[in-house]
Amino acid sequence: MALLGAGCSNGEEPPRIAAPEASLAPYYEQKPKWRDCDGGFECAGIEVPLDYDQPTGERIQLSVIRLPASGNRIGSLLLNPGGPGGSGIDYARSAESNISAKLRDRFDIVGFDPRGVGDSTPVTCMSGKNLDAYIGLDMSPDSPAETTAMDRGSREFAARCQEKSAKLLPHVGTVDAARDMDVLRAVLGDEGLTYLGKSYGTYLGAMYADLFPKNVRALVLDGAVDPAIPALTSNALQSKGFEVALTAFVENCLTAADCPFTSRTVDGALAEISALLARADKTPLRNTLDDRKINDTWVAFGIATPLYDRNSWDVLREALRTAFAGDGTYLLRIADILLGRKADGTYSNQTEANKAINCVDHAYPANLSAYQDAAADAAKLSPRFGEFVMWDSLPCAYWPVKSADPDRKLTANGAPPIVVVGTLRDPATPYEWAEAMAKQLTSAVLLTYNGDGHTAYMSGSTCIDTAIDTYMITRKPPAPSTRC
Repeated sequence: MALLGAGCSNGEEPPRIAAPEASLAPYYEQKPKWRDCDGGFECAGIEVPLDYDQPTGERIQLSVIRLPASGNRIGSLLLNPGGPGGSGIDYARSAESNISAKLRDRFDIVGFDPRGVGDSTPVTCMSGKNLDAYIGLDMSPDSPAETTAMDRGSREFAARCQEKSAKLLPHVGTVDAARDMDVLRAVLGDEGLTYLGKSYGTYLGAMYADLFPKNVRALVLDGAVDPAIPALTSNALQSKGFEVALTAFVENCLTAADCPFTSRTVDGALAEISALLARADKTPLRNTLDDRKINDTWVAFGIATPLYDRNSWDVLREALRTAFAGDGTYLLRIADILLGRKADGTYSNQTEANKAINCVDHAYPANLSAYQDAAADAAKLSPRFGEFVMWDSLPCAYWPVKSADPDRKLTANGAPPIVVVGTLRDPATPYEWAEAMAKQLTSAVLLTYNGDGHTAYMSGSTCIDTAIDTYMITRKPPAPSTRC
């Protein structure tokens, strides 16, 4: 297999590689057994230590998939779609729509499920019915009974994860996942890592660069997070991002013939959405799909989901139309997409992995009152999403494993140029997070997209796509402060 950097076209020397510890050599030197897995893809399993402090102890397996380069190959391009909890294997399977033809020509497109996710030794906690009940809790509690139910449900979530995945929970954090990526880089035969991370994947990529700065070839961190802000502050800012995106949706909707709002002003339309949430909180909307009660929590998830992609705004218009008429089924179906719920009532392990990784990555308060206060403050910042985003983190208050690596700046001193991408009206990762990450990483260049939706690459901007493709192939980043 050709080494990454051997075919670099800009004449630069390949990055210097930090040698792995001798005890890790068996992992770095393993040879994957690739097998055909349909559609031109090849699949393999890669072994990594459960605990990097005990590399001769128990091993776990990562599932990896690759689409071989179609042309003059440079090396491998690793992908992470975010979450945490998103499947890199599923993302790579959609490479034709997620990755440009230029990059597919020059790189093997490689997806992997991080440890604890999907097919890579997954965290398991609850049955589909139990997840339905947990997700369907009233995450805007306005009575002591509702607060108690939210608290009890969050405790149960944490307890069931401990019951079923206790051995794995201490080892699913981003530090371990970043170390796995370096093993994977070596196993793939790449001298330096070429990587596209989106959303949470930007945190994973920044962590990798901080741990292995000399092993970086080219990193694109799209929809960047701010590694250094406290967890509940991050929740509040994210809820504000959804509010900004919702306002952009409403402004666009009011220009469309099929816009469902009776009001013709932005404030009036937002008030109609608030009224819909209050209505569902009091009396669940009609559900023609199954026996779930479509309360305001499900409605909020259903509204939030299409905000990730501007191309889905027409879906949100229709879903709101039916919801205003009393039927929440369409919103429920949309929420299921975000939450990884399947038609048979089972879930991917996305929700469980998301909690497991977040709770061990970040320092969360351990007292209920902190969430009550934070939810009240977030509701002022984001009237339609603040409480839901804040209360969704409550299981971390009772998580059996506490963060050993509290929120801190990541600098990646010594890494080559890294491209950080921020979208001005991104609902899930507010633009100021991209600005913050770009300031923290010493070699970062900020690329800005004046657009809507979550993440920018392959979202319709030729300017963004060209800048990223050029950087990935040549390692020449866009000019500082480039805007598209």
